[in-house]
Amino acid sequence: MKLFQLRLLKTLLSNGMNVSRAAGQHFVVQSAVSRQLSLLEAELGLPLFERKGKRLVEPTPVCQALEKEINLIEQALENIRAVADDYRMETSGEIRIATTHTQAKYFLPEVLLEFRQRYPSISIHLLQGTPAQLVDMLREGKADIAVCTEEIGNAPGIVSQKCYDWNHALIAPVGHSLCEGELTLARMARHPVLTYVFGFTGRSKLHNTFKSAGLVLDVSFAATDTDVILSYVRLGFGAGIIAKMAYSHVHDDDLVLRDLSHLFPVSTTRIGWAKHKYMKTYLAELVELLLEYGESENWYA
Repeated sequence: MKLFQLRLLKTLLSNGMNVSRAAGQHFVVQSAVSRQLSLLEAELGLPLFERKGKRLVEPTPVCQALEKEINLIEQALENIRAVADDYRMETSGEIRIATTHTQAKYFLPEVLLEFRQRYPSISIHLLQGTPAQLVDMLREGKADIAVCTEEIGNAPGIVSQKCYDWNHALIAPVGHSLCEGELTLARMARHPVLTYVFGFTGRSKLHNTFKSAGLVLDVSFAATDTDVILSYVRLGFGAGIIAKMAYSHVHDDDLVLRDLSHLFPVSTTRIGWAKHKYMKTYLAELVELLLEYGESENWYA
């Protein structure tokens, strides 16, 4: 059994069993892909794909089970290279951080600035997506760590640590009826609201809180990006519910901010990585910086 055969198998699975595409990615001819696949099947004594003529139709159950083991093998190979880099005192390389817009703009900058001063030769890549996509990036080895609120805490195969707690806040133009008086769920339910799409920045907690109270949140506008929500609040679309940390007293002082921590449960941002991943020294140091910043600073309160 060869590593090349296992990598070919993974490529076929991730490319919809397209032999031509797999051959191109590995710089071999299609017949070489078919031959290596046949050799692997012969060694295992089991077919890995259902076939229709020469075309691969779908992976067999044993093939699907092997995919998880191949991912572990690839992670082990990456770990071996990482260990060698550490022993060479390697201080150049890259860190791939999977995160959401909110974390990238409002939480990460100060930490990454300090990290850059310590490790100027390490390139930093921010990979944005939905929380579910961020978890997939970790599992597939496309990201080293992920920083987000949803998904990551309960994802199988992912280790995570609490970074910080945060709350939601109401944001509205001056003169909006929700700018004054006591804020209650019932009162907010009578107004159109702008907030995040499901899967982002605690949206499910907002929905569940209103549902538990027998109310429906009238979301007239939803987006993944806090800046977009703020822009449309300014246009008069309604009041917004955002992560409180996203409000800037410098740039957003034309809008009224009202705390909602008494109405909605706290949300927790976590840092996660693949369970079997070897943490290079500089990557472990970045994680420590993120945890320290999240615990010690009151910027998100």
